[in-house]
Amino acid sequence: MVEEHMIKQLSIFINNEPGGLAKVAAALKDCNVNLKAFNIAESSGFGVFRAIVDDPDRACGELSKKGIVVKETDVIAIPMTNRPGGLLDVAKVIGDAHINVEYGYAYADNNKASFFFRVDDIAAAVGKLKEAGMKVLTEKDI
Repeated sequence: MVEEHMIKQLSIFINNEPGGLAKVAAALKDCNVNLKAFNIAESSGFGVFRAIVDDPDRACGELSKKGIVVKETDVIAIPMTNRPGGLLDVAKVIGDAHINVEYGYAYADNNKASFFFRVDDIAAAVGKLKEAGMKVLTEKDI
């Protein structure tokens, strides 16, 4: 079932100015939102703070109430081996299936790594990764 492997990610738009990140971080704290992984990307005039959080639906609603522009996007996640070539294992399966990775980011510690990424065809990506014997994470796994 593909839906169980869709991870809800928040995309939070931050003005590209001093204190912009602190404002969003304070709002997350005020809403009691726990960050599990995140990435910050820049664009002209604003940044996009992509985050995996403990309760994305509640967080989205609470941040919106505070006037913060936020939207939910589906991504997929897999555990990766934290070693040279760990990303290649995943990228090869996805690339050989002609599935485009739009963006991605990872979380790693000494014992494990997780790769979160958006693709142009989630169902195909989940199927190909499973066919290759790879575990595709669910929100409960994160």
